[in-house]
Amino acid sequence: MASTIQIRVDDELKMKSDNLFRDLGTDTTTAIRIFLTQAIAANGFPFEIKRAQANPYEAMREEEILNKLEKSREHAKQGKYRDAGDVISDMRGKYGL
Repeated sequence: MASTIQIRVDDELKMKSDNLFRDLGTDTTTAIRIFLTQAIAANGFPFEIKRAQANPYEAMREEEILNKLEKSREHAKQGKYRDAGDVISDMRGKYGL
């Protein structure tokens, strides 16, 4: 016997998920089945759940990028920089790479 699960989602979320899963060669219903199967196998969520934090790699506005670039140029003129090879060497030593 099979059970039915009905959920309501925002139209845009459904459209984006349908497109994503179609591109991955499946459909949203199968993706939900996969999620449920993996949740049972993991005895919990099959992925890590965290509170949202500021992402340091989040896109910056053009003004922010230009300000950082200008600051970098000023530092370079003042000799405040390190050779990339030295930085990599230090990291390899520190982290045993």
